[in-house]
Amino acid sequence: MPVVAANEKEVQLLARLIRAEAEGEGELGMLMVGNVGVNRVRGDCLDFRKIRSIQEMVFQSPGGFEATTQSYFYQRARDQDIRLARRVIAGERFHPATRSLWFFEPSGTCPAQWYNQWNTGRYKAHCFYSPSAADCPQL
Repeated sequence: MPVVAANEKEVQLLARLIRAEAEGEGELGMLMVGNVGVNRVRGDCLDFRKIRSIQEMVFQSPGGFEATTQSYFYQRARDQDIRLARRVIAGERFHPATRSLWFFEPSGTCPAQWYNQWNTGRYKAHCFYSPSAADCPQL
């Protein structure tokens, strides 16, 4: 059973996002980016209180994803990316992005905190940051 509602258009939108944000990180890195997106829809907390759909999450402004400003994001979703999107929508979670709401690619080491959120780990180039359980109990 899906952990967030998603029609076919939103599955493809999430697939395009995870490819554009993390294709260089391989399938696992793309799944982790998908976890962040799904967590933002599920969380109903912090910067994501009014986010109720994948569409709203992807295009949130301010606070959305940089990839949406690049032409690469607007290419058609590939079958393999759609499969990854379906996995995270179904609830698969991957550490360190299990509860993460943010990720970014620093020029060096991962800072311990980013926008007052604690680092939960790094996968390849991306550092992941999660809220406390008190700030986001739904996650």
